Amino acid sequence: MRSVRTVTPGAGDREDGTMPDSAREAELLDAERTLQAAQRAGDVSALDQLLVDQLIAIGPDGRKHTKAEDLVTHRDRTSVVDELVEEELDLLVVGSTGVTFCLARVAGMFGGAPFSARLRYTRTWVHDDPHGWRVLAAHISQV
Repeated sequence: MRSVRTVTPGAGDREDGTMPDSAREAELLDAERTLQAAQRAGDVSALDQLLVDQLIAIGPDGRKHTKAEDLVTHRDRTSVVDELVEEELDLLVVGSTGVTFCLARVAGMFGGAPFSARLRYTRTWVHDDPHGWRVLAAHISQV
């Protein structure tokens, strides 16, 4: 089992200046950062590729959301991420399962109302050869 790795925001390196321990960790780091970029851009196509169809996400309000619901909010622009600034990112890889722990400052619109918050995202990722890393489950809480 691999231990949690802390990576420096905006870089592929860990805080101690070394790269993630494995190619799989490096790929997970890239997938997490690609997901963040897709959220900022409202890129529904990229989000569709990065989320498994069975996704279950628990939002900061404690409500359960599906992939289909998430994609609709981005497509309809009722969920808009204007700012997502990563403050911390830890990751853990065991076989074909990964978990990312991201602390970020996020601002935008949700449900038509403006919001600004520090959020902690815990995402469980699964890896397979045809798709690479994709999010299976997520939990988001306000810090």
